[in-house]
Amino acid sequence: MSEVLEIRNLHARTEEREILKGVNLTIRKGEVHALMGPNGAGKSTLAYVLMGHPAYEVTEGEVLLNGTNILELDPEERAHLGLFLAFQYPVAVPGVTIANFLRAALNAKRKARGEDEISVFEFRKLLMEKLRMLKMDPSFAGRYVNDGFSGGEKKRAEILQMAVLDPEFAILDETDSGLDIDALRIVAQGINALRGPERGFLIITHYKRILDHVRPDFVHVLVDGRVVRSGGPELADELEAKGYEEILRELGLATPAAV
Repeated sequence: MSEVLEIRNLHARTEEREILKGVNLTIRKGEVHALMGPNGAGKSTLAYVLMGHPAYEVTEGEVLLNGTNILELDPEERAHLGLFLAFQYPVAVPGVTIANFLRAALNAKRKARGEDEISVFEFRKLLMEKLRMLKMDPSFAGRYVNDGFSGGEKKRAEILQMAVLDPEFAILDETDSGLDIDALRIVAQGINALRGPERGFLIITHYKRILDHVRPDFVHVLVDGRVVRSGGPELADELEAKGYEEILRELGLATPAAV
């Protein structure tokens, strides 16, 4: 079976209105896709719908993860199948250390797959290995999840979660949001360290700057709830130079729809 995340004619709405209006996108393992678009296009909505956020109702279409339609599954079931979402605004969990949080998450995934729990000793070995790979201080693991973290530390914690949970497909929702130049470079280095044939990426971003560090294989433009243009990494260069105005004019949209 092909190892692929396939989004077919996906429509989704909130109580107020339809946001996704027929999204089609295919991501294979080993590929890095970037999704760009103006404010209100539905980029973050797509990320939340893929992960099963209850605020959104899917009205049409399907999402296939290695051939399994995941739209009827709970978020944790989707995660157990190999889907991961790095949040734009990670939530703080005071009193819970990163190490304890990650061991609990990893053991939940292993249990769902019929595997034995990882021992404290083996988990610590794994965690230290991932911290070294991401060039993070070991003391980071003893801090409470996102509690008092800077923007850069929160995003690095998300990348560490991805490294430990080892998903097949990772969705990064504006991971570059709120990062200064140094933090952006560090986060990008972490993404590149996890890039490889065993994982597919969807990087959602407004700007080209993270794509200067994490060069995508494909770039897609989402406007008014639909992917309206796709191309190689040069498409991001074009958008940086020209903006979205020309695309919006072609579609008869003077300004992006508000979400």
